[in-house]
Amino acid sequence: MKLAVVLFNLGGPDSPEAVEPFLQNLFTDPAIIRFPGFVRRPLGRWIAARRASTARNIYAKIGGRSPILEETEAQARALETALARPGTEARAFVAMRHWRPFSYTAAEAVAAWKPDKLVLLPLYPQYSTTTTASSFEDWNTAARQEGLAKPDTVICCYPKEEGFIAAEKTLLCAALAKRQDRVDYRVLFSAHGLPKSVIARGDPYQTQVEQTASAVAAVLESCALEWRICYQSRVGPLAWIEPATDAEIRRAGQEGKGVIVVPVSFVSEHSETLVELDSEYAKLARESGAPDYIRVPTVRTQDQFIGGLARLVWQALSEQTDRRERPAYCTNFRYCAFGGGRR
Repeated sequence: MKLAVVLFNLGGPDSPEAVEPFLQNLFTDPAIIRFPGFVRRPLGRWIAARRASTARNIYAKIGGRSPILEETEAQARALETALARPGTEARAFVAMRHWRPFSYTAAEAVAAWKPDKLVLLPLYPQYSTTTTASSFEDWNTAARQEGLAKPDTVICCYPKEEGFIAAEKTLLCAALAKRQDRVDYRVLFSAHGLPKSVIARGDPYQTQVEQTASAVAAVLESCALEWRICYQSRVGPLAWIEPATDAEIRRAGQEGKGVIVVPVSFVSEHSETLVELDSEYAKLARESGAPDYIRVPTVRTQDQFIGGLARLVWQALSEQTDRRERPAYCTNFRYCAFGGGRR
């Protein structure tokens, strides 16, 4: 059997010249800015032009480009190895939403390879209309253009998947071992933020972030550390879900606590971890009086995480879930790991 798995991620600019076009794609996405096209497109281009200089400065700190493609390609190769079984040839394809390689490139490659089975697997553990749904809609357009049949399986989310959670716990435990003596710490589970209006429309992202954090936080019980969930990367004047990560870092510093930040919605390193968390928030922690600042790495190609993704694929193909038990936003999918594993 030839098994194709399409991995979805946001993407990022691969050069300083790509920053503004990347931002244009981001801010003209109808899942991001929910205005009619004749308003959204010029507005998105205007926002991109205004933010381009700041964004280029951010990417300049990490070599002028995002590492997210290389990170995702490494995950794809690791997943191919994890999926290896006698009689199965597995290949993983990368489809980025807002920069190369786009869905149409991945669809062309999948069509040329002619798989027997096709699985769509987002690298967004928590479902959101702004990420997961947007990527799927983009793929469906590209797949139709290539004449690809409807995919056998679409995996929508896996906020409590056992391999994902185990990987997060392993990385958190390694960070806990770096704690300084006589420093009281607070763990902050940081996720990408969303406008409150998106959540108010029924988007389950915040609930699923809470599920992930709660599952990972079980490892903290033995060391009696307190923890909180917070949200980073706010853009624009809209009201965003709270509390904000920067506000929680200031609060911890004011209370004399060390900070351990765990990125729970990112599975690879990119500007929001390498710059926002490692540079900007580390500086903020020092300025706020926090005695220590530790950032937990993302799961990347950690064996437990990749093993969890492979398990999701095989479970999805064997259709282990019952449609009646799925959340409303998952009813169109053949598999949903909302509950964390086999149902």
